[in-house]
Amino acid sequence: MFKVILRFGLIIAALLILFQLSKMSLFIPEMSQDLTIGLVGAAFIGLGVYLGLKFRKVEIIEVSPSIEIDHDRIQSLGLTEREMEVLHHIAEGCSNIEIGEKLFVSENTIKTHVSNLFVKLDVKRRTQAVTRAKELRIIQ
Repeated sequence: MFKVILRFGLIIAALLILFQLSKMSLFIPEMSQDLTIGLVGAAFIGLGVYLGLKFRKVEIIEVSPSIEIDHDRIQSLGLTEREMEVLHHIAEGCSNIEIGEKLFVSENTIKTHVSNLFVKLDVKRRTQAVTRAKELRIIQ
C-alpha cells in the first residue's frame, strides 16, 4: 500500500513540476509558447511511456485442461440441441430475454426450455443447473 501511495505522490509531484515548466515562457521571453507547449507535451509523453513500462503488470493465467464432453450422458438425459444451447447461454450468465434474442425465439420458448432443463437435470435454479451440468460433464 505504501508503494502505491509513494508512486502516486511522485506522479503528482512530476505533474506539478511540468505545470511550473509551462510558465517558463514568462521568464524567458525569447522562448515561444509553441516550443514550451511542445516541451511540456514531450515531457508528459516521456513520463507516460516510462510509467507504463515501469508499472506494467504481467498476469499469469492457468488454463485448466479441457474437460471432454460426455455425449452419452447428454443422450441419456434426453437433452435436445436447443436445450444444450440454452444451457450454454445460462452458463454464460445470460437472461431469458438475452437468450431469446440470441437464438431468435420468444422469451416464453426459452422459459419452456429452461423448465425442461430443470426437470431433466433435477434442479430448481439456474445456478444449480450449471453446476449439475458441469458435474455431469455435459458443459465445460
